[in-house]
Amino acid sequence: MGEERQGGLKQLFAYERDASRLELLVRIVYSIAIALVLGVYGLIAEICMVIQWFVILILGRRNEGLSDFVKGYLEYYVHLIGYIYWMTDERPGIFPKPTEIYEKK
Repeated sequence: MGEERQGGLKQLFAYERDASRLELLVRIVYSIAIALVLGVYGLIAEICMVIQWFVILILGRRNEGLSDFVKGYLEYYVHLIGYIYWMTDERPGIFPKPTEIYEKK
């Protein structure tokens, strides 16, 4: 999904000219499955955010476990976007896999 870069990194939203018509049809069913997983993951992440709000309010600091769970949801979402929005034919796994996001300065 994207071109390989120095250090083993790859750009998630790189332009890919070739596209498979068969994958386009498979994508419809597959996207429903990953959307369900993403929806459940997102619901749990929302609950974690509410709990985190109370933790910050009461303790004045963040809980690392809650923060990591929400971070995992956001990374999973970004990992799926390229496939869901027809940027690539590389099918992501249904269940989350470790993905890290960095900002270039």
